[in-house]
Amino acid sequence: MGKLKTNKSMSKRFRVTKTGKVEKRTNGQAHFNARETGNTKRNKRSDIIMRPPMTNFIKSKIAK
Repeated sequence: MGKLKTNKSMSKRFRVTKTGKVEKRTNGQAHFNARETGNTKRNKRSDIIMRPPMTNFIKSKIAK
């Protein structure tokens, strides 16, 4: 069996850290942010760390 292809759409959305955690960008940062409160804007600046059940699936799709 040949090599598995990387799922490019997932590799663009997720990133694996050195410790093995999976990060993704916070939702809703593109536009319509003028109406958000200050707390919401601040919380959207940081990335989200995915929970363990989802990390194994994501890692299998973006394995290099």
